[in-house]
Amino acid sequence: MIFMKKIGILIIVFITTIRLSAQTIDVDVLVIGGGIGGTAAGIQAARLGAKTIIVEETPWLGGMLSAAGVSAIDGNHELPSGLWGEFREKIYAHYGGPNKVATGWVSNTHFEPHVADSILKSMVAAEKNLQVKAGYRLSSVSKKQNKITGATFHHLTNGSTLSIQARQIIDATELGDVMAMAQVPYSLGMEAGSVTGETVGVSQTNDIVQDLTLVALLKNYGVGRDCTIVKPAGYDPREFDGACTDYYIDKSRKQPTVDAKKMLDYAKLPNGKYMLNWPNFGNDTYLNIVELHPAQREKELEKAKQTTLRFIYFIQTQLGYKHLGLTDDEFPTSDRLALIPYHREGRRLKGIVRYTMTQIAHPFDQPLYRTGISVGDYPIDHHHKKNLDAPQQLEFYPIPSFNIPMAALIPETMDGLIVAEKGISVSNVANGTTRLQPVVLLTGQAAGTMAALAVKKNIPARKLLVREVQQQLIASKASIMPYNDVKPAHPYFKAIQRIGATGILKGKPTPQSWANRTWFYPDSLVNTKQFIKDLQDYYPTNVSSPMENVSLSLFVNIMEPFYKGKDLAKDISHHMQICGMPEAKQDQFLTRQIVAELLDRLFDPFSQKINLFGNKD
Repeated sequence: MIFMKKIGILIIVFITTIRLSAQTIDVDVLVIGGGIGGTAAGIQAARLGAKTIIVEETPWLGGMLSAAGVSAIDGNHELPSGLWGEFREKIYAHYGGPNKVATGWVSNTHFEPHVADSILKSMVAAEKNLQVKAGYRLSSVSKKQNKITGATFHHLTNGSTLSIQARQIIDATELGDVMAMAQVPYSLGMEAGSVTGETVGVSQTNDIVQDLTLVALLKNYGVGRDCTIVKPAGYDPREFDGACTDYYIDKSRKQPTVDAKKMLDYAKLPNGKYMLNWPNFGNDTYLNIVELHPAQREKELEKAKQTTLRFIYFIQTQLGYKHLGLTDDEFPTSDRLALIPYHREGRRLKGIVRYTMTQIAHPFDQPLYRTGISVGDYPIDHHHKKNLDAPQQLEFYPIPSFNIPMAALIPETMDGLIVAEKGISVSNVANGTTRLQPVVLLTGQAAGTMAALAVKKNIPARKLLVREVQQQLIASKASIMPYNDVKPAHPYFKAIQRIGATGILKGKPTPQSWANRTWFYPDSLVNTKQFIKDLQDYYPTNVSSPMENVSLSLFVNIMEPFYKGKDLAKDISHHMQICGMPEAKQDQFLTRQIVAELLDRLFDPFSQKINLFGNKD
């Protein structure tokens, strides 16, 4: 009897162990990767009612702006929309306002990486439809015919397996690993200009990716403290010659423009910390590890680690900053370095649309801008200084602010998959700006929106209506048009976003170095000739007028044939009254924001269907 009881206990233990080691879950949306794009996607999908799981290898959320340590935000300071604006407000609240995070000169927003992780986890915890599975690595994906249906993971510590079936999957991995496993076509490296139509001096297609960085954070331990690390193997200060004016020996190298202090202040964080992510003879490293297996990647990444350690030793000894040592209260790693490398580039989807620098630079030359789902304003910035085989001229090409088209997130043929993070369908050159933290965050929010709507409607993402996705994003205070002068708090934000996306009132793209712009000019008057021209796609009219600008009476004259109500002039007056607008006289000229509001509320051209290329259906 005792023997039989022991056998029974062993059977129960065995069955329990099997259950623990092989878990199967069904969800609406599976987000593979808890980087900043994946986390945003998960939050947004959950908010829209989809049962969602984020699976992430590390114990942190936020990817490049937390686990990779790149916690100085690049761009979108004047485009604080959607979840990016929400996250930034929480950063402000944590530190005590915008001035408290303007600690370095590379960005307007700096923060400690662990704070970002904490904020994102609190945002995730607030969503009842969202859970996170941490410590799991992707093992395989499952497909049925032309659709990805799920994925299997293994736990990095206990070896248990996790199988998740989902109606929509989002590839939010740092390097596009889901695409590769599912054999979804993708690009890796540079495309020749003959392929993309870009004229930036890339003459041949190659497999060169941008330099990566294993970020370190130094902390000021006080004058007199010696925090010098053990001298790394192979250390030679000449490796960092030209990083700053305090050590510039080899005049054949590009002359530095900053001294040691300014170099360190580049990404100075709150609480006396300094982020080391310095491209100019600093700690960038060229490693093309994208197609390697995880174990091979880890081995190669030791080179990036050693580069950073040598740079730290250089700062401490050659430059004399011995009191700056590796932070002891930041990353939960044995070497105190970032949890993951900062990958600037990985695989890039071959989507329904490939977004290029040409489209960014000249947005209104074709209708693709009408399909925008996220916005950015950072210049095209490539890191290739550690690989002289790469073109060295890909830095800060003049572009305006821009919006990423919805079709760049959708594979050409495979269903069940939406791509986020840096793996969206862009050219290698365009990746130099679409890869930045707030853009990836907002693109992730769009991916989550698309996934949730696809689940709700039980259709592939490619069948979603562009306007329905955009409408949901606008409702979430996310911009679909990159207007610097119309922020989410603007009283006509929604109307201007919608009308801007029709092209009836186009903005003015303005390249402006580090802070590129597209202006809507809401308080400016409406040019009559341009207004009539831009109306043709929606409201073809033969009305002409000698008036330079549109008055209320001219607006009524142009638009009355298309009005479905009884009395346009009367309804305009009523609408302006209930919206708190100043009463307009017949000969009064209208501003662009008033015309946008009237078009949006009384005519609703935004509701007219367009396809994924921006053309009217």
